[in-house]
Amino acid sequence: MLDQPQVPVAQRTNPERSFREEVRALRLSDGEVFRGEGILAVTKAILQSGVAYVGGYQGAPVSHLVDVLVESQDLLDELGVHLETCTNEASAAALLGASINYPMRGCVTWKSIVGTNVAADALSNLASPGVVGGALIVVGEDYGEGASVIQERSHAYALKCSVWLMDPRPSLPTIVRCTEKAFELSEASNTPVMMELRIRACHVTGEFVARDNQPPAISRNHRLDAPAPHNYDRISHPPSTYAHEKLKVDVRLPAAQKFIVEQGLNELFPGERSDLGVIVQGGITNVLMRGLDRLEVEGKIPTLVLNVTHPLVPDQIADFCKGKRAVLIVEEGAPDYIEQAVHALLRKRDIDTKIHGKDVLPMAGEYTAEVITDGLLKFFAQSANDIDLSRPRERFEAARAGRSEAQRILGGPLPLRPPGFCVGCPERPVFSAIKLLEREVGKVHISSDIGCHSFGTLAPFNLGNSILGFGMSLAAAGAVAPVMQKRTISVMGDGGFWHNGLLSGVASSMFNRGDRVLVIMQNGYTSATGAQFIPNTSGNRRDGETTSDIATTLKAMGVKWLRTIRTYNVGTMLKTLREAMSTDQAGLKVIVADGECQLARQRRIRPQIAAQLKRGERVVRTRYGVDDDVCTGDHSCIRLSGCPSLVVKPSPDPLRSDPVAHVNNGCLGCGLCGEVADAAVLCPSFFKADIVQNPGWWDRLKWRLRSAVIGAMAGA
Repeated sequence: MLDQPQVPVAQRTNPERSFREEVRALRLSDGEVFRGEGILAVTKAILQSGVAYVGGYQGAPVSHLVDVLVESQDLLDELGVHLETCTNEASAAALLGASINYPMRGCVTWKSIVGTNVAADALSNLASPGVVGGALIVVGEDYGEGASVIQERSHAYALKCSVWLMDPRPSLPTIVRCTEKAFELSEASNTPVMMELRIRACHVTGEFVARDNQPPAISRNHRLDAPAPHNYDRISHPPSTYAHEKLKVDVRLPAAQKFIVEQGLNELFPGERSDLGVIVQGGITNVLMRGLDRLEVEGKIPTLVLNVTHPLVPDQIADFCKGKRAVLIVEEGAPDYIEQAVHALLRKRDIDTKIHGKDVLPMAGEYTAEVITDGLLKFFAQSANDIDLSRPRERFEAARAGRSEAQRILGGPLPLRPPGFCVGCPERPVFSAIKLLEREVGKVHISSDIGCHSFGTLAPFNLGNSILGFGMSLAAAGAVAPVMQKRTISVMGDGGFWHNGLLSGVASSMFNRGDRVLVIMQNGYTSATGAQFIPNTSGNRRDGETTSDIATTLKAMGVKWLRTIRTYNVGTMLKTLREAMSTDQAGLKVIVADGECQLARQRRIRPQIAAQLKRGERVVRTRYGVDDDVCTGDHSCIRLSGCPSLVVKPSPDPLRSDPVAHVNNGCLGCGLCGEVADAAVLCPSFFKADIVQNPGWWDRLKWRLRSAVIGAMAGA
């Protein structure tokens, strides 16, 4: 086993990450050209808008916004902007309460749709009284085949809460303008504004002309002398909420629609064909343009780009559709909210324009260029037979046929490449131990959770019966555990523990006297989204002190059976799991599986190792390998480990047909393969090798002696 001493959470440091270039870009002033990604452009735009406070849940695809601001503390201090890194999305949404009573602009961010689900209560109670300071919610619309969440849309929340929804066209000038106008729209209509950024928009690159950052009028540098006077009308509580509902419809909605038109937030791209048109969500405009370009009709079809998808402006929609034979609505995702709204709007005004949408495009799923091109072909076939599409259609069908031919040659589609644990991940050994446990006690009901450990539900482990939400695994076993003969196991990360698991899981289980097993993966960061700090990380962005300790918190909650185990010790982990499953002690049993995120560890130690080598100091790296002559080729080690660095290769023995196990150069020396082989009593084929750089005289002497002995034995 690699001599890799356990690093307590209290001693861990932030991995070596740097947003130096991004931070520098945030200081650009009037007339300078900003170049970068979409999400960073949003960050610059909110500073240009005089934002007073920013918050967000960091574990999200759009957390780059918060990550950059964390490293921009000097700039924020100069401007007086307060930054709040939140433990979940509900606390982030609640920050916007500052804008209910005070003319302070605020911006919060998280990943949707799951983050918006968590923030729903706060959003509803924010939207009811409305705001006097611009309130912007930037959500990462994680939708499509590349998404990591359930396939739902933020549009439903916008409709439900009467929050306005922007979906900017993926162009940096458009994204920046929409961000700045979002604050103005919020203030003009006293309503929070949600801006969804799809993955493409977050990472689209481009440039725009920057403006000076604006210090907010009310800030940490310019504090209020007294709070706002008490006004029950501004509180989300009956009977005020009854009046709020009327205000949403009678006052705020018309004000928003008027602002949208006056400021030209939606864009009209003219075309030659006055009898046809396309209405498209701003966020997928570029994909639509790619489809039109493929069919050689780009610039010929009038297109209304909805950078604001809620509210729609009835007169704008009616004027666009009036006089047209057919209009195609390109709306990604289900239900077809926009299409239904346009149908109702036109019918009420006796406009007989034929509306196409989900009849030629898929009801659900990501709208790629291929999907939209296919939908456009169907639309033109029904509504514009006079357009000659024979040549582009042939090219499109030839490309599709080429893919089919490739599949035929391959014998089928390319194999799936599901995500998995990183090389050396400290969470993999826990699932190896659970697999070994099931050999002894049989199958166990396992409640899984959101996070890196959710990869345990995939091959080769295939462990997990449900995922209900971040930090919800223990709660998800609440009704299952009482009907099982064996105790259930719930797996939760330390990020999920602080996000939701402490109260919804631990407190609830303790209160209901639940007799279950909880495994908390303590790797020290929100690792799946870039290794951001959490309460049990060593220090935070302000100082080096650890905020909270999981084990101490659990003891304070009343947990009696508690063990903290180093994850890489598979034998010890198996023994502890066995004890948790079999002990006569009732109540919640918690195993804190401690092991630093390997990515974070590598970022931390590599600069240290490089510095040691540069100084000529002795450095030892540990690697593991498999003895080809001993390996039997049954590959149980791979099935119980699943490490990407553990592969197979042809056996050098001509009498053996089965390939043997092999450790490739990706090995980080965590020692899991050897630990699993030992704990499972598999085979003695694994060996450990220490690679010494800048060896001393003692290392050289030992090497000579060993070489001489091995040479003599080989000669004998």
